[in-house]
Amino acid sequence: MMVVIFSASTDLGRMENSSRLIGPVVRFFVPDIGDASFAAVVFAVRKCGHLTEYAILAGLLWRAIRKAIRHDSRPWQWRTAALAVSVAAIYAVTDEVHQSFNPHRMGQWQDVVLDTCGASAGVAAIWFVRKRRKPR
Repeated sequence: MMVVIFSASTDLGRMENSSRLIGPVVRFFVPDIGDASFAAVVFAVRKCGHLTEYAILAGLLWRAIRKAIRHDSRPWQWRTAALAVSVAAIYAVTDEVHQSFNPHRMGQWQDVVLDTCGASAGVAAIWFVRKRRKPR
C-alpha cells in the first residue's frame, strides 16, 4: 500500500492526470455539469482517495502489528490501534515531504490531517466490525 501511495505522489497523481480518469465518469453521469462544479467534484474525489488509501494502510498496519490469526479472540488493544494510526500519520508526513520535491506537486499539511483522519477511520472500522462480530 505504501508503494501505491508513493507512486501517487509522483507526476502520476497530478490533478491533470487524475482528472483524465475521473472526468469522463463525472461527465457521463452529469453531462451538463459546469466547470466550477466539475472541478469541485474532481477535488472531492481526490480527497476521498486520501481518506481511502490511508484507511487501508492503517488497517494493514494494524493487522501486521497485531499479527492477526484466523478466528482471533484476543481482546482489542488501543495501543495497537494507536501505533497503526501513528505509523500511517508519519508516513503521511513523509509522503507530503516527497511531494514537495516534485516540481508539479506540492506538499500540504492539510493532506496530512486528512490522511490521519483516514487512518483513524480505518482502524475505527476494524474496531466496529470486531465489536459487532459474534463470538465463535
